[in-house]
Amino acid sequence: MTSPAPADLKHSLLEDALGILTGTFVVSLGLFLLHSVGAVTGGTAGLSLLLGYTVDVPFGVLFALVNLPFFLLAISKKGWDFTIRSGISIAIVSTLSSLHPAMFGDLELPTAYGVLAGNVLAGVGLLILFRHRSSLGGFNIVALILQERAGLRAGYVQMVLDGLVVLASFAVVDPGTVLISAGGAVLLNLILAMNHRPGRYQGY
Repeated sequence: MTSPAPADLKHSLLEDALGILTGTFVVSLGLFLLHSVGAVTGGTAGLSLLLGYTVDVPFGVLFALVNLPFFLLAISKKGWDFTIRSGISIAIVSTLSSLHPAMFGDLELPTAYGVLAGNVLAGVGLLILFRHRSSLGGFNIVALILQERAGLRAGYVQMVLDGLVVLASFAVVDPGTVLISAGGAVLLNLILAMNHRPGRYQGY
């Protein structure tokens, strides 16, 4: 069997659009579950959740603001195509963050289940976005750049950065919830590390 030609591996615009819509929906649902149990996670999404517990500002607004500084890095290192896709993804997640509460109302879930399900969904959603040359900005951008330039796996890089966010949450979140959240953040990044490796996935 011959290897597919490069053109055969390129996603169409429709595939990219559907991929980004799917990824952002899955991520936003995961973040909703995490917020429902008062948990945190890593990345700028986790940082926005953390800030949301201390200030009375909607998650969607915080998420957009926290990501702004990282866009200069994305433009210079990843180009306009990736940056625009990431901006669209952030905007969709910010919008969907108000949809899920309206659809589900107040959920009462065991903390461990909310953290497990929330991080699995967030990890799978991020993986879909990465496959379609997008991200949710912030630490995603840093991790992807280091993977491409230094050969470091994006999942492991993000795990370290996420750990710093989870540690910071000790200041405002119950210690037991923080410890469970830390395990969830590790799970999320293991999903990325195992499934998003240089050279493993050829589509673009």
